[in-house]
Amino acid sequence: MSQPRIIVVGAGFGGLAAAKALKNTPAEILLIDRTNHHVFQPLLYQVATSVLAPSQIATPIRGIFRNQKNTVVIMGEVTGVDKDQKCVFVRDADRQNVPISYDYLILATGASHSYFGHNEFAEYAPGLKSLGDAEAARNKILQAFELAEAEEDPARHPDLLTFVLVGAGPTGVEMAAALAILVRTALKSDFRRIDPTSARIVLVDMAPKVLGPFSESLSKAAKERLEKLGVEIRLGHSVDQIDAEGVVIAGERIPSKTVIWTAGVAPSPAGKWLNVETDRAGRVRIQKDLTVPGYPAIFVVGDTASLDQNGKPLPGVAQVAIQQGRYAGKLIRNRIVGNPQPSPFRYFDKGNMAVVGKGFAVLQSGKVQISGFAAWLTWAAVHLQFLATSSLRLTVLLQWVWTYVTGQRGDRLIVNHHSSEVTKPAPDPTASPTFAGR
Repeated sequence: MSQPRIIVVGAGFGGLAAAKALKNTPAEILLIDRTNHHVFQPLLYQVATSVLAPSQIATPIRGIFRNQKNTVVIMGEVTGVDKDQKCVFVRDADRQNVPISYDYLILATGASHSYFGHNEFAEYAPGLKSLGDAEAARNKILQAFELAEAEEDPARHPDLLTFVLVGAGPTGVEMAAALAILVRTALKSDFRRIDPTSARIVLVDMAPKVLGPFSESLSKAAKERLEKLGVEIRLGHSVDQIDAEGVVIAGERIPSKTVIWTAGVAPSPAGKWLNVETDRAGRVRIQKDLTVPGYPAIFVVGDTASLDQNGKPLPGVAQVAIQQGRYAGKLIRNRIVGNPQPSPFRYFDKGNMAVVGKGFAVLQSGKVQISGFAAWLTWAAVHLQFLATSSLRLTVLLQWVWTYVTGQRGDRLIVNHHSSEVTKPAPDPTASPTFAGR
């Protein structure tokens, strides 16, 4: 008798946790992802601001599952699900819509950027969800200083050295603080014709405070810290327009060549694939055992899922995805081996953290609320713990210590991924024409 097949779609936090939970299950596990690596998304902003190199926050998926013999990794993109035929459709570089059957399906497809109905902003305000996004942001930030150094007209320097971050949640706050420290330390002595410390960093959000999920006191502490670092904060106003020349906020234009979107996420199209009930954001409504109503073999976890607990929807954070992935894997294993089904899923909230520059963070866990250096140490320890491998933990720890002590950044490279074509010399107008075979 053949073993049951479990397909896990997505190698983010939820998918990785689910696949690991199925390690000793007598089943064939197919883990499908569009890339060949798992990314520790909470540290993408450190790649964008040259603290860490891309290889320090990403791990090849095959390496993670090297010793998990029941797991096969497939690099491909899932484009649809047939619930009745129990198969997913996958495409890769050579094939389109290849059907792969399953006995159990775990959808952990994550989220993408949401521009709140203004998709035209995407061209001028890229987000931060992948390694490619982080490298593109790093390129754009560093190129701004290079362009300003080369610009002969000093009147154009302010436009080139104004950085606008849209969204004052954890990503926006952490990115703004890291960028402020970058321009005031690592870049300070690198240029001769411009002063990097004159850069203007603007953090924008329509909410009345930064770090919305945090308490008033912690939000205030984070805001004061950002302002001390020189970040200009604009709250209570949405962005009306973003174009090649900058942004318009409450009727005021802020000229800028570098705008980064750190607000809002949209779920994957899994709800459309399944054609089932979704919430207003498009996340799949799931039951307490994380299955889709009417389809007990289909599980949805992480940012793609919508589940209420204590009357409120669970947040789209890594801990929710990890705990849901582990639960789904355990439940499926119990079904296969004949063990009792676990009690309904319940999220254990370990709290929220955000780092606001060198040696300062805010931490909220239940009634515990702290800010400052102690919170920063806790933040660092937690993030190191959740990196995928021990080698990454070591390299990141060493890089953080080096950066903290010296102020030097790890990776300040501008990498053009589209310049593989060799530049051809211009033709000499005085040369005689030549012809093939002459």
